[in-house]
Parts: sequence; structure tokens; C-alpha cells
Amino acid sequence: MSRNKAALAALLLWSGASVAAAATPVDCSPDRVTFRTGGDPVAVRVEVADNEAERARGLMFRRKLDPGTGMLFIYDSPRAVSFWMRNTFIPLDLVFLDQTGTIRHIHRNAVPLDETPIPGAAPGDPRPERQMILEIGGGEADRLGLAVGQPMAHPRLRQDSAALPCR
Repeated sequence: MSRNKAALAALLLWSGASVAAAATPVDCSPDRVTFRTGGDPVAVRVEVADNEAERARGLMFRRKLDPGTGMLFIYDSPRAVSFWMRNTFIPLDLVFLDQTGTIRHIHRNAVPLDETPIPGAAPGDPRPERQMILEIGGGEADRLGLAVGQPMAHPRLRQDSAALPCR
């Protein structure tokens, strides 16, 4: 990404706007997230963790995560979040999304078993609250072409304010 495009993306994120083009609705399913990456939509099959017990366990103790799959952590309202890799045996990419479903931060290749906190926001982010976090296999964010500023569609987002709404 050129410096001008990167600066524009940072400005738009800071202001709350989306870098995505016009938000043409996409087909949605509770077990799938869809990203608009600039090319064709990119889908990831997900398990949903939407209560305290499911979010606490996450992908702990798993030995494998297939490409194109992950776990979507959903909170009732946006909040500051931090994750760790306790009892997680596979490297993960953590994709942090705001209440509109816009990618705000990506932590790539989290180290298995590392208990160092992984914050959901980059330093200096003026709005560090996150509503959803997608965990996918380490390296998947790059393989799928995911980047800060891209919108994600999922039926659990408020559709009237989603950056990429569902049909």
C-alpha cells in the first residue's frame, strides 16, 4: 500500500469511516464471516464463541485448525479486549473488529502457549473498543488478503450500521 493510501486508511479509521467501497450487501450465515478485500469476497467458516465460557476456552487445546476456518468471538457491546495463547497449541492470527465489522487491528502469528497479553488495538488507536475477534490459523490473514480497514459481514452485526451488511 502506498504511503498516501496508508495515510488515508488511517485517517478514515480514526474518523470512523470505512475504507471499503460502497457497501453492497452480501449473503450471510451464522457459521461464516465474509470480508470485502478488494477482489472477490473472502469467506471463512467459523465457530461462534458468544458467551463467557466459550470465549474463555476459545481454541485452547486444539492441535489443528483447517485453512479457511476459525472462531468468531462476539461480545454484546464493544469493549477493550486483550487475548493470550494459554493452552493454545497452534499459531493464530487475531483479527480485531469494531462494532461496524471493520478490521481495526491484526495480530499475526501469535505464539503458541505464550501468556503475554495481545491487545485488541494498536498503540494510539483513539477508539480501542472491539465487538468481534476472529481467530484463524497463523498466516491465514496474509493468505486471505486481510488488512486493517476492510469490512466483514456477519448476521450478528447491527445491520443498520454494518460496514458490509447482509442481504
